[in-house]
Amino acid sequence: MKYVDEFRDGEIAKTLAYKIARLAQPGRRYSFMEFCGGHTHAISRYGLPDLLPPTVRMVHGPGCPVCVLPIGRIDMAIELALNRGVILCTYGDTLRVPASNHLSLLKAKAQGGDIRMVYSTLDALQIARDNPGRDVVFFAIGFETTTPPTALAILQAARDQLTNFSVLCCHVLTPAAITHILESPEVQQWGTVPIDGFIGPAHVSTVIGSRPYEPFAANYSKPVVIAGFEPLDVMQAILMLIAQVNDGRAEVENEFSRAVSRDGNKKAQDRMAEVFELRPAFEWRGLGTVPESALKIRESYGSFDAERRFKMDYRSVPDNKACECGAILRGVKRPQDCKIFGTVCTPENPVGSCMVSSEGACAAHYSYGRYQDKAP
Repeated sequence: MKYVDEFRDGEIAKTLAYKIARLAQPGRRYSFMEFCGGHTHAISRYGLPDLLPPTVRMVHGPGCPVCVLPIGRIDMAIELALNRGVILCTYGDTLRVPASNHLSLLKAKAQGGDIRMVYSTLDALQIARDNPGRDVVFFAIGFETTTPPTALAILQAARDQLTNFSVLCCHVLTPAAITHILESPEVQQWGTVPIDGFIGPAHVSTVIGSRPYEPFAANYSKPVVIAGFEPLDVMQAILMLIAQVNDGRAEVENEFSRAVSRDGNKKAQDRMAEVFELRPAFEWRGLGTVPESALKIRESYGSFDAERRFKMDYRSVPDNKACECGAILRGVKRPQDCKIFGTVCTPENPVGSCMVSSEGACAAHYSYGRYQDKAP
């Protein structure tokens, strides 16, 4: 299959592993953060750490859109479904994210909430058309990858005069999160999370392009290599990052040139800018409140904003004290450092958000890496 099988070739992987081992300088440690949860999943699934020399360490970042959803936002969606009588449409991977009062969207559905899993915003629009007497709310989450479809849904709803359709907008922005990490005490002050460079996200970059990452190279001297999600993409990106570190360079390089350009998808960017504007601040699970890191619906499309329509106020809710998802999302800890990982907290019974989505660091390690933690 073109663009898949050739990026999973075992012999090429061995060659790249050999090149990485040769290029990594003795006595020097390399620490690279893969921001995107898709890369975290690929690294665990294909056992890439086993192909890297011990001097190269991968740090999991906060790039799983389900994992960074704070409890308070899930609570808002549950409130709409249980107490406001709406039909709540959501992507499937949000259904089991733990919320307050031992609830989740799936448990709220079991209590009578009309919560429906959809595969696209088009499904949510159709549900609104089919139920003209009901309010239909689409629970919109994700990074820049899933933001354009939400913008198009709002534009379509405006054209069709679907007055019973609205969006609970929780879209967040990748560059702001990377900046927040680079400015964090763990990186700047304490050095508990050493970062020599970033593997830039794939799908996000098809929308925003490589240009937004250039300030990280210029202002923080951190190289960025945008990579696809296949194992050979990731290994090639690691090789390119090591070369930059060895040379003392900090540039943005594009390994995923088959899909990503410097300027990205202008049409998608224009639709996003038409419908959305920056929020002054937004709470992320694990990162806390991050300024200008998320989007809200512009006043001109305010009739499609569920927060405005239902007069909802956000309330911050602390995470479960036993859960280490916050530290894992910041790269401070690994999944296996959490005391409840794999025992109390499993994919069947997730306590924290990192165990819910397949892109979450805990879920990925549970599926592919936990047996390696046991001594032979």
